[in-house]
Amino acid sequence: MKSIIWLAKVSLTCSLGMLLYLSAAGSLTNLARAEATTDQPFSIVRPGTQQPLSVESVLKKIARVNVVYLGETHDRPEDHQAQLTIIQALHRLNPQLVVGMEMFQRPYQPVIDRYLAGKITEAELIEQSQYPKRWGFPWEFYAPIVRFARDKGLPVIALNTLTEVTRKVARSGLESLTLAEKRFIPPNSAIALGPVSYRQRLGQIYDDIHHGKTSQANFERFFQAQVLWDETMAERIAQSLQQEPKRLVVVLVGQGHVVYGDGIPSRVARRVPKVSQVSILLNPPEEFQNQKEGAIADYFWFTFSGNR
Repeated sequence: MKSIIWLAKVSLTCSLGMLLYLSAAGSLTNLARAEATTDQPFSIVRPGTQQPLSVESVLKKIARVNVVYLGETHDRPEDHQAQLTIIQALHRLNPQLVVGMEMFQRPYQPVIDRYLAGKITEAELIEQSQYPKRWGFPWEFYAPIVRFARDKGLPVIALNTLTEVTRKVARSGLESLTLAEKRFIPPNSAIALGPVSYRQRLGQIYDDIHHGKTSQANFERFFQAQVLWDETMAERIAQSLQQEPKRLVVVLVGQGHVVYGDGIPSRVARRVPKVSQVSILLNPPEEFQNQKEGAIADYFWFTFSGNR
């Protein structure tokens, strides 16, 4: 999750959102920066359009859906500030929120629950969840969000697969996992190795990283690891929806797990009939901004700083 170089060496997609962001090598366009028409330090638009929307109206719509994905680039502080802003606004509109986080791995849910219940300190949460080892991006990116959830009594759910499991799949395939390693992932029958469009998009990125000097077998294991990651997070989101259907699940996750709906959203929809979902890409790169309306995400959120 921390390095494309590491990903290339072990044939594991760590943060596909980061990977896509770096492969696009984009930044906010001057046009996007010019879109703000108020004193707000942010704006929201639909992909394929240039007209900013009313943030208040959009958030009111989003507050009524089942799941909203806030697709981030992990090392960008303004994305995390946007997540906090959106979560706070949604909480005012709909206090029944759940915050799902890619940043925590599923076996550490009891640790999160103890922190939210006031039984351990924030320092103990970081240590006992092995956050520095298993995620590693600065804790202060996410700390205000976790503190807000604690203060408001909101559940926080750990979504991610164990690092050891995804790494093993990337090296040896799904069939190599033991029963113990399968404890916190979906059964094989619930892991869909598709769609074709997803495979093709990842295949192109994988080939670019390796400059064509790799094998199809290596890519297949890479793809299995990425799909396992998506399916594991989708399963946990679906479980939350089934357990508390009146809550809005706000998912903090890398952009690569959300774009085009191929990663997590389609897999949640497969598990939860008639689920309503919205995806927001935070400060997307130029390559994403040029996509047709409705294809890559429902909304783009742009954060502005300094002179626009």
